[in-house]
Amino acid sequence: MTTTIKHFNIRVYVIIINEKNEVLLSDEYQMDMRMTKFPGGGLRLGEGITDCIKREAMEEFGQELKIIRHYYTTDFFQKAMFFKDHQLISIYYLARFTREPQFTVSEKPYDFEDINGSQSFRWFPLQQICADIMTLPIDKKVADMLRSEFNQG
Repeated sequence: MTTTIKHFNIRVYVIIINEKNEVLLSDEYQMDMRMTKFPGGGLRLGEGITDCIKREAMEEFGQELKIIRHYYTTDFFQKAMFFKDHQLISIYYLARFTREPQFTVSEKPYDFEDINGSQSFRWFPLQQICADIMTLPIDKKVADMLRSEFNQG
């Protein structure tokens, strides 16, 4: 490990799979770049992991989620992409909506203007999920885990 790392950056994400065997992806324009990732965001000081999931769900979807179970926590060193002296730890939970999605779901990736903070959601076939679709390193690993776990048989 490098001595330039002085902080942790903890991110919490949800994996939502619908009845059509599709996973919800978030397309975003942040820090002057397009990215495809799982929905979620940063853990705040004094906040629990599941509280973070619930808050992020209300911020991003405007509706509640039911948490099913923990899925994965980063088990390798990952330097944060956007903060030079941070180590990234990402925590993923399987979840589902408590009612039909009440937000707009796009049919195409990046269904917005490239303005920082822009975001759109889309369902993506679980059979086709893979690392190449995702932007961030830990999301890439989780995409391959999903493909392996949910596409058996």
